[in-house]
Amino acid sequence: MTADTTSLFNGVAWEPGAAKNDPILVVDDVRRSFGGLIAVDVDHLEVQRGAITALIGPNGAGKTTFFNLLTNFDDPDTGTRSFEGQDLGNIPAHRVANLGMVRTFQLTKSLSKMTVIDNMLLGATHQRGESLWRSFLRFAWSDQEQSNTERAEALLARFNLAHMRDEFAGTLSGGQRKLLEMARALMVEPTMVMLDEPMAGVNPALKQSLLEHVKGLRDEGMTVLFVEHDMDMVQEISDWVVVMAEGRIIAEGPPASIGENQAVVDAYLGAHHDAPLDLGDD
Repeated sequence: MTADTTSLFNGVAWEPGAAKNDPILVVDDVRRSFGGLIAVDVDHLEVQRGAITALIGPNGAGKTTFFNLLTNFDDPDTGTRSFEGQDLGNIPAHRVANLGMVRTFQLTKSLSKMTVIDNMLLGATHQRGESLWRSFLRFAWSDQEQSNTERAEALLARFNLAHMRDEFAGTLSGGQRKLLEMARALMVEPTMVMLDEPMAGVNPALKQSLLEHVKGLRDEGMTVLFVEHDMDMVQEISDWVVVMAEGRIIAEGPPASIGENQAVVDAYLGAHHDAPLDLGDD
C-alpha cells in the first residue's frame, strides 16, 4: 500500500465484510449455485473507491463467477449489488459498462478479424452513428467518430500498440491482446475497471508494463478490482486484498497481512498442512 492510499483504509478492520470509508461497490447476500454446487456465497463486501483491490483465492474459489455476477454477465440466485449507490439488479451487462464499471476477461475477447483500431472504436459508448436512421447521415456523427479515433490512437500509443493500429487483432501476441483489452476498456471512460487475471499467459517481458498500466489507472482516479494468482503482482500493486475460498470471503486486509492469516494459509495449503502424516491405518 502506498502512502497516498494508506489513508483510504484508515480505521478499516482487517476482517471479511469490513465496512470501507468510501465504497464504490457494495455486495450483500449474493449467492450462486450450479446444481448442488454453491459457487458463490458472499454475505457482504465493499470495494474502496480510488484503490487497487486484489481478489485472490485457490483454484475453484469462485472468483471469476463472482466477477460475472458483479458485472451482470451472470445472475445471482439471491442478493443485491450496487455501484455508485445504484442497484445493478436487472441491468444488462452492457448498461453496467455504460454506468462506468467495465471489465476485461481472463481469455481475451478481441475480435481477431477486425483491426486493432476498429476493436478500440467498438469500446466507445453513446455513438450517434449506431442509430439506424442516423447512420445514413454522416454529418450527424462524423465529428464524434473523429474524436473517438483520436482518443483510441492516444490510448494505443499509451499502451505501446500504436505500431499495430491497422493490423488484425488476431496477429497480436497474448500479452498484446491483454494490453488491447485494457486500452479498449478505457474507451468507456470508466470509474471502475475490473481485470480478470491480467497476467495470465503474458510474456514476462510485458508483465512490468502491465503492472505500471494498472497502477496508472489508480493514479488517474479510477478504482481497480482484479483477480490474480501471481502473488508477486498482488504484493506489488494492490492496496487491499480480498480472499475467497469455496465461494466465501474468508479474509480481507492489506497485502502484508494476508500471508500471515491462518485462514488464508489453510485455504491454499489445507487445514492440516503442517500436521504430521499418519499412515498407521494403511
